[in-house]
Amino acid sequence: MQISSRFTIALHIFTCVDVFKDEYKITSDFLAGSINTNPVIIRKILTQLKSAGLVTVARGTGGIELTRDLSEITFYDVYKAIGAVENGDLFHFHDAPNPECPVGRNIHALLDDKLKAVQNAMEDELRKFTLLDLRSGMTELLAKDN
Repeated sequence: MQISSRFTIALHIFTCVDVFKDEYKITSDFLAGSINTNPVIIRKILTQLKSAGLVTVARGTGGIELTRDLSEITFYDVYKAIGAVENGDLFHFHDAPNPECPVGRNIHALLDDKLKAVQNAMEDELRKFTLLDLRSGMTELLAKDN
């Protein structure tokens, strides 16, 4: 089980936009250089963030802006925007447990509620962190660099 790297890439994008907005034109190529990935991947993630209403993107000339204050965008908002987990479920259950086996026949009843509770707890934690937390943390780290 692993959450897609699109989640951390999206957080990286938001951090770059915040840190560099006054110094550089923030384009997918610029972001790809910081993230060390293909600009096509950046554009796909930006499309998802735009569809979720978290950013606006000026096509061609470049330029990304947030639609809300940093304190109003949670990690959960980003997680949902980029579809970090398949079909909305953190845990992918193995296909077709054997109904002839007493364990196989009952494994869903045993685990489904527990796994959903784990996912809900993780999502509740994601709601506690905002993009403003990234700004605060980055400010501290950059101060240490100097």
